[in-house]
Amino acid sequence: MVDRRAFLKMAGAGWAATLAPRAAFALSQADAVFASAFMAPDGSYGIATLDDRGGIIERVPLPARAHGMTFSPASGLGVAFARRPGTYALIFSPRRAVSPIVITARPERHFYGHGCFSADGRLLYATENDFVGQRGMVGVYDATDGFARIGEFPTYGVGPHDMTLSADGGTLVIANGGIETHPDFGRTKLNLDHMQPSLVLVDTATGGLIEQHVMPENLRQLSTRHVDIDADGKIWFACQYEGPRNDLPPLAGSFSRGEDVRFLSLPEEATVALANYVGAIAVNRQDGLVGLTSPKGGACITVEGRTGNVISTQRLADAAGIAAASHGFVTSSYGGQLGETQSAVAWDQHIVRLA
Repeated sequence: MVDRRAFLKMAGAGWAATLAPRAAFALSQADAVFASAFMAPDGSYGIATLDDRGGIIERVPLPARAHGMTFSPASGLGVAFARRPGTYALIFSPRRAVSPIVITARPERHFYGHGCFSADGRLLYATENDFVGQRGMVGVYDATDGFARIGEFPTYGVGPHDMTLSADGGTLVIANGGIETHPDFGRTKLNLDHMQPSLVLVDTATGGLIEQHVMPENLRQLSTRHVDIDADGKIWFACQYEGPRNDLPPLAGSFSRGEDVRFLSLPEEATVALANYVGAIAVNRQDGLVGLTSPKGGACITVEGRTGNVISTQRLADAAGIAAASHGFVTSSYGGQLGETQSAVAWDQHIVRLA
């Protein structure tokens, strides 16, 4: 996580000088800086940079609703991806080094709301839907050349959603949700009776498949949605269940490369609190914690990564994003709560730490 001093060094003194006095004061007191997409009361959309208490430092307008975000410490650039089945991604600079850039998905593609940078910041990877071929793809964009699209490779599954990069930069971890969609039908899920959720590892150099973990037959309606990686390289994932409401399937789990998937065994009350829907997952690598949020259940659950024990369960109506804080996690809600601050915006599903 970038602390206040590191963020100011990255942004430059000129950027801080342009902030309104209240925002500049908030930044001077912050231990960390975050960003999240939002909807304003007038129905417009934007990205906000935030201090560790959730106070808004600055806003960047968006052309439409966003979903997930990513940030490259190597280049200092962030990206907000349109909510599925949106076709734009907006690249912005928290330090205002460059003007915002909007890129558009190629014909017969749309974005799935997530992506990540290569380790050196020179490439952007985005999860995309080839809705004619009904297959997931990773679009590859050149961050050194105006984010021109320079290639693609398959996600080896259907309905890819979240994606993250291994610490060495050599492997993409992709959550294929297994759900077929087509923009002609908006956000309608077209194959709930024959879903194919999976988790895959893909070689960033070749686009080749390294590993594929398909959900077991009795959990074919467990859509794998979001992923994060802990300090030991273990991959954590979170799911959304499309089966009967009275089922109580496992909703999160982990695996390491070369090992089988292991589901997190939560107490029944914790599983019930998540309401069969984990909207976001985050790992606090320093504290060894895993955080889960559920907007449907109005809950935030913190788990000790080493043991799988539940550390805390907190109620938060319309719980949305979660990200590692200096200790524990910072969370947000659709109702405008982020950290300790209530703002007159509706925060979207995810928070990104500027790190």
